[in-house]
Amino acid sequence: MNLPHHPQESAVPLVEGITTQDVEHFASSLPVTRRLIGIDAGTKTLGLALSDITRIIASPLETIRRSKFKVDSARLLDLASAHQICGLVLGLPANLDGSEGPRAQSTRALARNLNKLTPLPILLWDERLTTAAAERMLIAADTSRKRRAEVIDKLAATLILQGALDRMQQLGTAS
Repeated sequence: MNLPHHPQESAVPLVEGITTQDVEHFASSLPVTRRLIGIDAGTKTLGLALSDITRIIASPLETIRRSKFKVDSARLLDLASAHQICGLVLGLPANLDGSEGPRAQSTRALARNLNKLTPLPILLWDERLTTAAAERMLIAADTSRKRRAEVIDKLAATLILQGALDRMQQLGTAS
């Protein structure tokens, strides 16, 4: 017996994730001993970093060359699944005066689009000067220009994630 198919009856609604800039709220929603991924969202790449399970140390993970959102998000969510991630820390590139320009709006749009695909919570973390700090670190380490270009995004993501982890430690909410 063939019954008519009604998509709304059989579709399981995906619980959308939340995005916040409140580190205490974000940290309080996380399970104990699960990792976070930090993201430096550039126009050409997504630099990624990974925390340890105790959420004390961030390490560079990978750089995704941006193409289509569907492809990029699939890779990100595959990594999140493989590493049993419980949340994302997305660098929010505010201007030096704290205002938000086109890059910050693009980052907020990325967060909204990710929220539609995953229930993982997203923390928007102020990343002013993070890429500049990463560049200075690499220059101080006498890294070649070519090598700097290869690692700058995941190092910036590591600094973003480490900043959030350090703040969670200060608040006593890391794990």
